[in-house]
Amino acid sequence: MVRELPKNFEHQKAELDIYQIWEKSGLFSPATDSKKKPYVITMPPPNAYDQLHIGHALFVAIEDIMVRYHRLKGEPTLWLPGADHAGIASQVFFEKNLKEKEGLTRHDLGREEFVKRLFEFVMNKREIMEGQLRRLGASCDWSRKKFTLDDDVSYAVRHTFKKLYDDGLLYRGERVINWCPRCATFLSDLEVDHKEKDGVLIYIKYPIKDSKEYIIVATTRPETMLGDTAVAVNPKDPRYKKLVGKIVVLPIMGREIPIIADEYVAMDFGTGAVKITPAHDLNDFDVGQRHKLENISVVGPDLVMTAAAGKFAGIKSKDASVAIVEELEHAGLIEKTTPYRNAVSICERCKATLEPLISKQWFIKINALAGPAIKAVEEGKIKFVPARFKKVYMNWMENIHDWNISRQLWWGHRIPVYYCDNNPEHFTVSVDSVDKCPTCDGTIHQDEDTLDTWFSSGQWPFTTLGWPKKTNDFERYYPTTVMETGWDILFFWVARMIMMGLYCTGEIPFKLVYLNGLVRDKTGAKISKSKGNVIDPIEMIDKYGSDALRLGLLGGMAPGNDSVISEDKIRGYRNFANKIWNAARFVQMSAPELKDISTVLLQPEDKTTIDQFHQVVKQVTSHMDKYRLAQAGELLYEYFWHQFCDKYIESAKTRLNTDGSAEATLHHILKNCLIMLHPFVPFVSEAVWQNLYQQTLLLGEKWPTV
Repeated sequence: MVRELPKNFEHQKAELDIYQIWEKSGLFSPATDSKKKPYVITMPPPNAYDQLHIGHALFVAIEDIMVRYHRLKGEPTLWLPGADHAGIASQVFFEKNLKEKEGLTRHDLGREEFVKRLFEFVMNKREIMEGQLRRLGASCDWSRKKFTLDDDVSYAVRHTFKKLYDDGLLYRGERVINWCPRCATFLSDLEVDHKEKDGVLIYIKYPIKDSKEYIIVATTRPETMLGDTAVAVNPKDPRYKKLVGKIVVLPIMGREIPIIADEYVAMDFGTGAVKITPAHDLNDFDVGQRHKLENISVVGPDLVMTAAAGKFAGIKSKDASVAIVEELEHAGLIEKTTPYRNAVSICERCKATLEPLISKQWFIKINALAGPAIKAVEEGKIKFVPARFKKVYMNWMENIHDWNISRQLWWGHRIPVYYCDNNPEHFTVSVDSVDKCPTCDGTIHQDEDTLDTWFSSGQWPFTTLGWPKKTNDFERYYPTTVMETGWDILFFWVARMIMMGLYCTGEIPFKLVYLNGLVRDKTGAKISKSKGNVIDPIEMIDKYGSDALRLGLLGGMAPGNDSVISEDKIRGYRNFANKIWNAARFVQMSAPELKDISTVLLQPEDKTTIDQFHQVVKQVTSHMDKYRLAQAGELLYEYFWHQFCDKYIESAKTRLNTDGSAEATLHHILKNCLIMLHPFVPFVSEAVWQNLYQQTLLLGEKWPTV
């Protein structure tokens, strides 16, 4: 018996009830008896500890549209959900919380207790995040949900580390990298932002040995000059050709250092002569490697001058900078100072100014992994939507640097390397824990550092399916079909998944990369707490319903481009959900008998209407198959509102209760519109379906074919 539709769609209660019905139905899991090729998306795992923001809502809407469409097409569809341990972000957040609420640091607790408490904190927060995914309508397979620190995932990550080491693709070496003094860890280049800052360019005279001449260098960081090991000039610079090979005496320190020629030096910067401090600048480090220069660290991780800084040891680097300039001025070694605006490296997360420091870290020899990843895209095995990002990807991959995968954190995958206490040069790389040194039977200790979060996330498409074991899920669902994510993590994540997937499994991790843009406010400004323009997706769902939010995010969206969202836009799309509901109520009241178009003699105007509708079905299907999701949604919106409701329903009113042609046409179009609208507005479409056509769940219906 058909239930009468209530006057209004009460989304607050209906959405929760409908989602429970879906989840209990088992339809979120892929059919195992289907011979069709599976359609698989591995969800980009949101941070487990954090609440979802509007950017998460966008990716959920996009991916849910994809999987619901392919499910309706009868394909065994797997959307595998997950949560990310989010190394730096989680630890920094929890440490701040710990300090504010208990007055404790992680060192007060000790590593084991700190990690235990942080794990409990993250797991509690994860439940909230997963509840929010449900509120957004995510039709993912919760029976397969994964966490980046699950035991089997951790095993796989250690397995990959050892494989890289055994293959000679891992090394532990000194390198200048970006140190965040606030987060207390080294960062990869991708985790660095830049900020324009006003400073001073100081021109310093370096006396040439056994001469009354000077060579003048310009610097914005006088405190690092104490670690200089050379002065460099460009070999093509005629001003300095006679000086190359001579020795200068480093002011204050009295150390003798050479004048060298290197093409790295820009002749138009400062005086064309630059100080080389290999321990405190990446470019200087590279110059130092080429010329076999000594690395002298004069600034420590606490931003205090080290013993190598001589009489300035123990002084904060910013204070040392002032004192050094004063001493140079007193000695008459300052030529001049000029205002200078330059880009300063800052931490992407906490915005602290970064300090380039030299340190021993674990690196991947990335070129060996990059080659196959470049080839796979060149050969078209992996495609990009939009296609223009292929060029962006290729450009970055062809200029890639070795990947520093060490992080000075306690939270994350601990590096599976064990050092001998008798001789730290003796170490063992092992998937399983090690009790004693295999060389001397002495005691050992595990590496204190953890792996870069992106190292484990780079293996996400296959570790979630059981790799390195040849599980049924891995055999059936890998490679996955689509990786949908933001263009801003194309290098952070997508490129690394392609490299790691090919290296670990021998196969591409996915066949298509769909990149969404950033979500901006109605003025086009970036959404951030500091700007006060944050739109809380759950608050919008409470007010207007999940369907309205999803349409608001999709409306006007183009892959790879930033999109605009506002509460007004979401409120406007709530009207469309109401339109669907009201149209269904009219059809139910005007045509209570569910007649199929094959059982009645259709009138010419109804035949024409159905033919026109079938053209819409073809167009929508074509858009969906080509991942033109917004165009498909907009076409359905326009057709349903302006053709079906405004024109056909109005014209059909005069012919109701005659020969049944209009009634059958109304039901034919409404039923098939509900199916096609379902990926976009799953809740209101399912609610109508359950009241009008309740023999099955709309979730498990079949996409219309013409």
